[in-house]
Amino acid sequence: MSTMDRFQQLSEAPTNPQTESARRQFDVADLYQGPATAAAEETAAGVELDEKLRQAYFWITNHAIISPYYDIEYNEAPPPTYRFGDRKVEVTLPSAQSYSSYVLLPLLNLVTRRRCLLVGGPGRGKTAIAIIMGVLSGYSLREIRRSIQHGQPQMTIADLLGNPLPATLVSAGSMDEVKIAWRKWLGMRVKIIDEYNRIPTRTQSALLTVMADNYAEMYDQIFECPAAAWYLTANDEAGGGTYQVIEALRDRIDVVVQALHFNTRFLNELLLRVEEGFHPEEIVPEQIVFSGEELSRMEAAARRVRLPHDLRRRLEFFAGNFEFFEPAARQIEYMTKDTVKLAGVEFSTLAQTETGKDATIDLGRQTLNGLSVRALITSLVFVKAMAWFRGATEVSFEDVRMILPFVLYDKLVQNADAPFFEQEGHAAYRSDRVNWLRMLFDRSCQEFERLNLDKEDALDPLDAQFEAGLEGVDEKEVRHRLTAIERTLYQWSQGRKLYGHMFDDILKLKYYHQRYTNFRRWLQWKK
Repeated sequence: MSTMDRFQQLSEAPTNPQTESARRQFDVADLYQGPATAAAEETAAGVELDEKLRQAYFWITNHAIISPYYDIEYNEAPPPTYRFGDRKVEVTLPSAQSYSSYVLLPLLNLVTRRRCLLVGGPGRGKTAIAIIMGVLSGYSLREIRRSIQHGQPQMTIADLLGNPLPATLVSAGSMDEVKIAWRKWLGMRVKIIDEYNRIPTRTQSALLTVMADNYAEMYDQIFECPAAAWYLTANDEAGGGTYQVIEALRDRIDVVVQALHFNTRFLNELLLRVEEGFHPEEIVPEQIVFSGEELSRMEAAARRVRLPHDLRRRLEFFAGNFEFFEPAARQIEYMTKDTVKLAGVEFSTLAQTETGKDATIDLGRQTLNGLSVRALITSLVFVKAMAWFRGATEVSFEDVRMILPFVLYDKLVQNADAPFFEQEGHAAYRSDRVNWLRMLFDRSCQEFERLNLDKEDALDPLDAQFEAGLEGVDEKEVRHRLTAIERTLYQWSQGRKLYGHMFDDILKLKYYHQRYTNFRRWLQWKK
């Protein structure tokens, strides 16, 4: 086998033989398709495409980026563990197929067509992996390289989006008659912004419109952009650079991936590239290139993956820990960290007035904000994509645990002054944000189990009643449900402490109470 053939060799299928492919979940769209169409889609989306994506993953890790890391760990049995040095640095050997986040997350971003930020020092392959994603999407290397938008301090909106045609500017009687020569990158399925934190603030605002709403606007002319996977790079994960990144633009980034260092024990791979005179993006095997139709099918297949109820509850409980901030207001609806932010009050000043809770245990004290709707939606999208990539039809606990830190990397702002970080062994969490977020999820799950919420959740029967609808419910039953809500709130009020995870539960019960109150009034009026 020649050197070039070796570099283009793909892993033999199946790449994950331990995973049993379950029958595809029912989809409403199946009602409008014939048996042959549904079966063909199941084969393509459920088996062929996830296998093809795994082959792409292994080709990139073994021959392109060379990322011999397994920071996204899965286990089927207790893994061997070793400890090194005075600090007893723990190293585990995963017992199931595990992955490098630096390669896997960009691939999942390709599937979900979201916005991925690659951060790390110069020369770590951030732009290279983004280019490979473009080649995997069916574009030629020449098209991808010419479409990259390189951030630089002089970049104007015209540089980013396009220019009005001079002849139409002279002859136009109105703005509608001005014709724009739009930049070709706007119409591509993969969009790459290199060093986005070097783009001037005004131009960032134009970029925000394209990223957030999939259209570009100049001189009242609109260019509708197709759904695309975005890849942005930055040398500074804090968003610094020539220009500070505007908050709204940072908020549109869905997942953040740190570029891992090059392991020098693989220097022979670089030597072969030098001697053979090629770059990995030039030799991507045709077998792992996806068409536009395949990309769409992959996204649809990932969305069909089921999220079990008990796992959703753990996610709800976890997310509920962070927004609540009791000193922020007098009325419970406004007791949020966002209230403090909008008022421009120093968070630490108000935090000192909070009493009755152990600040080293309260997870909410470790962050300066809660989770937005966008962050929660993105979390659901990526955990489903992770499960689909592994060949499953249902999200597992480990899928959530492994992927959540990369989605929330920029979404949960760390309160570095929290007492938790002053405890012995916790200082490293200030910089190791991935494992800090994973630790938060682990502790949240421990508290969830301690409270026995996985077996006895007071809201479960109330949720089931409400979701069944109000048709046929009489006034007596409404009074019974109102009493049940009031009884639950009374029991909770006997506790001494109010934690974040109770905040949304209390507000949901207040919501149910108001809905039933309104319905009872309507029933009385109807008599």
